[in-house]
Amino acid sequence: MEDLHEIFTELKKDFPQVYADHEALGKEIHEKSGPLSEGTRWLIKVAISGASHRLVALETHIMKAREVGVTEDEIKHALLMLITTVGFPAFMEAYTVFKKMERIS
Repeated sequence: MEDLHEIFTELKKDFPQVYADHEALGKEIHEKSGPLSEGTRWLIKVAISGASHRLVALETHIMKAREVGVTEDEIKHALLMLITTVGFPAFMEAYTVFKKMERIS
């Protein structure tokens, strides 16, 4: 898969071992450490990145969720959950990213 963000490509070039170690840890946690389905794992990451205002990560997590078959309605539902947890402004920020990506998908 092509990198969604140019800075990630730069990180891989500048710090190849850090990238490799980070990927290995991510694979261990994401794929091998529990029973959650792949779609559920990506929805959790969508919610976490939205709640913590990590908008670059949110774009990546939305894209990954779509790639494994998570529906647009499921992503929107995960984002709506932000309203009662971290507030309406955080939801609107995350929803803006979602809508922007909806136009380019």
